[in-house]
Amino acid sequence: FPRFLSLLAVVTLSLFLTTTDASSRSLSTPPKTNVLDVVSSLQQTQTILSLDPTRSSLTTTKPESLSDPVFFNSSSPLSLELHSRDTFVASQHKDYKSLTLSRLERDSSRVAGIVAKIRFAVEGVDRSDLKPVYNEDTRYQTEDLTTPVVSGASQGSGEYFSRIGVGTPAKEMYLVLDTGSDVNWIQCEPCADCYQQSDPVFNPTSSSTYKSLTCSAPQCSLLETSACRSNKCLYQVSYGDGSFTVGELATDTVTFGNSGKINNVALGCGHDNEGLFTGAAGLLGLGGGVLSITNQMKATSFSYCLVDRDSGKSSSLDFNSVQLGGGDATAPLLRNKKIDTFYYVGLSGFSVGGEKVVLPDAIFDVDASGSGGVILDCGTAVTRLQTQAYNSLRDAFLKLTVNLKKGSSSISLFDTCYDFSSLSTVKVPTVAFHFTGGKSLDLPAKNYLIPVDDSGTFCFAFAPTSSSLSIIGNVQQQGTRITYDLSKNVIGLSGNKC
Repeated sequence: FPRFLSLLAVVTLSLFLTTTDASSRSLSTPPKTNVLDVVSSLQQTQTILSLDPTRSSLTTTKPESLSDPVFFNSSSPLSLELHSRDTFVASQHKDYKSLTLSRLERDSSRVAGIVAKIRFAVEGVDRSDLKPVYNEDTRYQTEDLTTPVVSGASQGSGEYFSRIGVGTPAKEMYLVLDTGSDVNWIQCEPCADCYQQSDPVFNPTSSSTYKSLTCSAPQCSLLETSACRSNKCLYQVSYGDGSFTVGELATDTVTFGNSGKINNVALGCGHDNEGLFTGAAGLLGLGGGVLSITNQMKATSFSYCLVDRDSGKSSSLDFNSVQLGGGDATAPLLRNKKIDTFYYVGLSGFSVGGEKVVLPDAIFDVDASGSGGVILDCGTAVTRLQTQAYNSLRDAFLKLTVNLKKGSSSISLFDTCYDFSSLSTVKVPTVAFHFTGGKSLDLPAKNYLIPVDDSGTFCFAFAPTSSSLSIIGNVQQQGTRITYDLSKNVIGLSGNKC
């Protein structure tokens, strides 16, 4: 018995020392960090405010520099230049904080629209009374429009845009690019009500290839909200902040710079358009629905790289040209059977400072009803996470930033902010996305700590949502080429390939 007690004491001591040693190693291992360049970020806040939205490099393309593009086929590569929305609107704000609050207000409208659209699809809605109403003088009666809110180029979206030609001869104009919308549309003469845009409003009589669609056209039956007048198909799309576009559905030739052109693209010719932002002439839908440009051109893939919205630089949108490489992070491209517009991505969790954040296993799954899941959206700015996931991610980040000076307790969407006004650079914990299938993507520090004013206040750029739906926004996507392989149902994420 004494020998047994002695042996037990040795084993107990050994276990204690082993446990203590493991704990000490864990505590002594420093978290992984990134360096945030505070000075560079704050310089960009001034740069974006000083941009001239009328400068010729953005608003004009010399006709003599364009060769006649070839007609596109489903395997042809196409490429477009991609610009930030704030290239046009930033100079309208007195300071960077005003610009930030405006962005976040738009963003909240955008997210509300997406959540509502998916909720309507999941829960079902009787669309028999969702028809546009017109009076006898053909002016569209906006007060009578009762369609569900959806995402799109409203004040609550439209973060990136590109210059695209419409008609024959092609009239170039800026269109918002939106992975959360399907219906392509432009403002058209005659205008019952058109908002201000940077280019002349499109006149359909100037295009030899413009054709109005009849009420029996297959494209007309694919609209969520439609009506018929004089055997012309009428469309309507409404957005999260109450803005809308109404007009006739038609087809015309769409030209992608010198890359190529596509005949008979279905697009809305909007005669009554309200609430939309200054600059862009309409919207190019990149969603998964049948009326989107990606489906109409039968693209096998498309990709984009979003530059920092404060940089004033441009990047590109490419169709059928970017292949996934062995070093890319990849994730399953998932579809919701209840709604085909949005691109869902398989997300399993996060890590902060190199340590996995503890989350329930199925927190990001789409359930049997079609609720939940994670969508990748270029029109949403700030990533929204289901509340439990957000709290766990934020708390993990706070735990590793106790040494950093806290800023305002909350600013708009953000509840975790820091005062970096006295710093030129700062080390911060890493943040990474982990995708189902085992791949992960490490975010640059500027993709999760962003300035909200020009005096050094930075906030953790995630926000909670009471919805079961999570959205990965464009702040986290900046500087990463996102490839949608539509033929293989895979999403690729490649850092530093802009």
